[in-house]
Amino acid sequence: MSKVMAHIDQNKKRYQDELFELLRIPSISADPDRAADIRRAAEFVKAKLAAMGCQARIYETPGHPLVYGEWLGAKGRPTVLFYGHYDVQPPDPLELWHSQPFEPTVRDGNVYARGASDDKGQFLANVLGVESFFQTNGGPPVNVKFLIEGEEEVTSTNLEHFVAANRELLKCDQIVVSDTAQFKPGYPAICYGLRGICYMEVFLRGANIDLHSGEYGGAVPNPANELSRIIAKLHDPKTGKVAIPGFYDDVVELDPKERAELARLPFDETDYKKRLDLTALPGENGYSPIERTWTRPTLDVNGLTSGYQGKGAKTVIPAAASAKISMRLVPNMDPKKVQKQFEDTIRSLCPPYINVRFANFGMAKPVVVPSDSPALARARAALEKGFGAKSVIVRSGGSIPVVETFKTHLGVASLLVGYGLPDDALHSPNEKFSLEDFHRGIRTAAHLLEELAK
Repeated sequence: MSKVMAHIDQNKKRYQDELFELLRIPSISADPDRAADIRRAAEFVKAKLAAMGCQARIYETPGHPLVYGEWLGAKGRPTVLFYGHYDVQPPDPLELWHSQPFEPTVRDGNVYARGASDDKGQFLANVLGVESFFQTNGGPPVNVKFLIEGEEEVTSTNLEHFVAANRELLKCDQIVVSDTAQFKPGYPAICYGLRGICYMEVFLRGANIDLHSGEYGGAVPNPANELSRIIAKLHDPKTGKVAIPGFYDDVVELDPKERAELARLPFDETDYKKRLDLTALPGENGYSPIERTWTRPTLDVNGLTSGYQGKGAKTVIPAAASAKISMRLVPNMDPKKVQKQFEDTIRSLCPPYINVRFANFGMAKPVVVPSDSPALARARAALEKGFGAKSVIVRSGGSIPVVETFKTHLGVASLLVGYGLPDDALHSPNEKFSLEDFHRGIRTAAHLLEELAK
């Protein structure tokens, strides 16, 4: 491995240049106007896989394309499938960025750009870790496959169908996903649990047009008022619990042993609040901030739209109002069941003179994998070699839909090996990725191949 590690250390500048080239592509999957940029990012990934020695091709879907690559030259050795996504979230609000979101800018050892940590920097680190074996040993010590998609940020709409229809193509012994984070600086982490998601939008309509608030105020329904009242009733103010009937029916309480392990993690609540400029951490009573974000279900408003939102004043009663609401789910919760509970609750709270309808932006089931598996132990060993620090095992409050998809259709659990940091501002202005952690990620990926070959 010394030869491989020396090669990786000698190519830091080239690796950084390749990352920046990818980050300059505004591959926003939620924006139809960015279809050409999505295609450009897919072509970039395909070309990279092909150049380093893999057979690579683009698979079309009804939405954005998938990139697949493979090298099966390690006969008799295990096959490792690496997953990642080249699409990114919209960069809005643009005025809050300190530099252009698609022009990588280095400050204090971090690269700032949309997609830097989620997920271009992380999946590219794995690609480059594999490449290091091609350029030093002629190929890695295991067979490798890559599946890099372009719809993760829009709930992987077409991925499950592709995986279900291509089980033989994707057949493998181990899956590696790098789309999570370290616990904190100096504490690299393997993630063994993800929350699921049910993401809804609710639309309320009153009159057929916006109305003058002086001429009509007090005589007609106001969808913005009604939506505010409904949202206020979705949480119990005394307990912090979600106030949807049946929401907690399938939730399993944390095992005392696991709860004790989570309590031992070096979490500093004061530092956490200071970093976010908060004075308090409200939430469900009886649970720590880590337990709330990793192991408890939640409901959050992600966006509100109604009435006049331009500069200055415009006195109107809006004809419509809408809210985007995501519910994060924990093991045993069924997203479809939660969707019905949500819709039934909203309808019960909505007055008869208001029209209501819904849209679903995606679902993903929660997943927890065994925290004591041999593969996880090998991943921890690789992470500790790559980062030069003892690793911890954690859960994540986020959702990665493909993890459950892989388990269902390929019968293989995923190793969630993250290289980012919790303060990388994923989905927010000024997203960043430590360039040193990018380099450590490349080293970790190379060590992981060696570990999984044993």
